[in-house]
Amino acid sequence: MQSTPVQRTLLFILGLNIFVAVIKAAFGLLAGSVSMVADALHSTFDSTSNIVGLIAVTIAALPPDAKHHYGHGKFETLGTLVIGAMLLLTAYWIISEGYERLVNPASPEITPVTVGVMVAAIAVNIIVYRYERHRGEAYGSEILIADATHTKSDVYVSLSVLAGFGAVLLGFQVADPLIAFGIGILIAKMGLTILYEAAEILSDSANLPCDMDDVRRIVTAIPGVQGCHNFRCRGKPGELFADIHITVRPEITVDRAHDLSVEVEERLKEEISGLREVVVHIEPEVQE
Repeated sequence: MQSTPVQRTLLFILGLNIFVAVIKAAFGLLAGSVSMVADALHSTFDSTSNIVGLIAVTIAALPPDAKHHYGHGKFETLGTLVIGAMLLLTAYWIISEGYERLVNPASPEITPVTVGVMVAAIAVNIIVYRYERHRGEAYGSEILIADATHTKSDVYVSLSVLAGFGAVLLGFQVADPLIAFGIGILIAKMGLTILYEAAEILSDSANLPCDMDDVRRIVTAIPGVQGCHNFRCRGKPGELFADIHITVRPEITVDRAHDLSVEVEERLKEEISGLREVVVHIEPEVQE
């Protein structure tokens, strides 16, 4: 099966994240900085989340089958749940390490090289975030957007590490583990946000780009449709499923009613971005 643009984007981001993680870890261990090593672990989980994303979007791209009549699209949402859970585990580890360093203090070795590595990593992550976020919005991919948000948190984490370096240089040795606590809380917040957004999709939340006023305008503009009601929409951005009831004159033929239902579906799919399938229910107009 040919790779998709989302898969190619994730592979490219994976390579960059592995490079950044290795550089941070190496210099963090040499400097003895728990916050820098914690930041390297976060970058490693960036790489792992890319792999999870690749698996999820590969499964999501499979066509409908006998067990999955609506396709496999929600496997991408399941992938974002895994990324959120990984972030929470990372947050727990970082806070634990920060506590250990607080109980048994040790000053990190700060050199122009370690500072330079962090600055370079921040620059790379900013580029990665902007690129991945732009691609995610262009492709309507929730996994790319979630992964980009993860990368954005990495930028904040790296900035916090640099702030910790500065505080230690000013004589505040306790700053390094305290910064690690801040990193852990930030990552936990990002993980909870991703989990919440994924749960909204899996629970068929109505917080989707399907405005009833737009739907009514589109449908009632079709000659032969007298009205519409009971519009429902579920799914995820880029893969929405909907159903709607339309009213028609009771004297029209079954063939004409069928043609109208097909036209309603086609018009809605043309006008509403990401709408994949619409089930149209035909009802006779009530004569008063």
